[in-house]
Amino acid sequence: MDLLEKLQAELSASTERLLGTAASFSDADIPQPSRLPGWTRGHLLTHLARNADSLVNLTEWARTGVETPQYPDPQSREAEIEAGAARSAKEQLADLEESSARLAAAFRDLPAEAWSAVVCGTRPPEHPAWYLLVRRLRETEIHHVDLGAGYTAADWPEAFVRRELHDAMVCWPREQSPVSEIVVEETIDDYLHHQVWRDLGSGPVVQGDPWALLCWVTGRTQGGGLRVMPEGSTGNQPSAGPVPAPPPWMALTAPPGLPETPPEEYP
Repeated sequence: MDLLEKLQAELSASTERLLGTAASFSDADIPQPSRLPGWTRGHLLTHLARNADSLVNLTEWARTGVETPQYPDPQSREAEIEAGAARSAKEQLADLEESSARLAAAFRDLPAEAWSAVVCGTRPPEHPAWYLLVRRLRETEIHHVDLGAGYTAADWPEAFVRRELHDAMVCWPREQSPVSEIVVEETIDDYLHHQVWRDLGSGPVVQGDPWALLCWVTGRTQGGGLRVMPEGSTGNQPSAGPVPAPPPWMALTAPPGLPETPPEEYP
C-alpha cells in the first residue's frame, strides 16, 4: 500500500468513527457546548462539513491548475458556520455524510500527477496536494475529541499521533517557545525509547508519551501526564514546576519543504 492509499484508508476509517458519533446525537445534544470555547456541537459539526467542501476546492485547484481558494474569505466561512450551527441532528448528520462523501470522491478521482500540484490553504505555506489528506485527518481526529462525546485522545490511532507530533515539532515556533527540549517516550517491544527534539528555544524540558504531548501541543490539555525538568537535565529528575503553556498551534497548516511527489512514508 503506497502513502496515498494508506492515508485515504486512514481517513475513511476516521470519517466512519466521526459519523458514528454524529449519528448518536439527538436534537438536544446539538446545542450543547463543545470543548472549543464559544462553539456548540452544532458549530463544530458544521465546521467539519464546510471544511470538507473547502478541501474539495483545493483538489479542484490541483486537478485544473486554476487557483481556487479554500474559502472565499474568512467572513463567509464564519457566517456559514453560524448559519448551520442550529440545525437538527438529522440535518447535521446528512450534511456531514454528504460533504465527506464529496471529498472522498474528489480524492479518489484526482489524477496521479495532480497529487504533486502545489496549493495553498487559508494560511501559508503552500504545499503539495497529497498533504490535503493529512490536513483532513487532523480535522476529523482532533475535532472528534472536541465534540466531547466519548471519543478521547486515547482513541487516536498511533499513526495519526506520530505524524501530527512530528509535524508540530518541525513547525515549532522557536521565537515563542516556552521549552528548550521535548522528549517523546514510547515503549516498544517492552523497551522504553526516547526521541528528543532539541534546540526548540529556552526554558525547561517537557517529557511524556506521544498522546499526552500531542494533547498539550494542540492545546487540548494543560499538560496532564507530562513531566517538566530543568533545562540541560538528563534522566528522571524532580519536577521543575508546572507544564508551561505551549506556543500557538493553530498556525500549523503544513510543514515547509514537503516533497512534491508523495513519499513512500510520511513522516
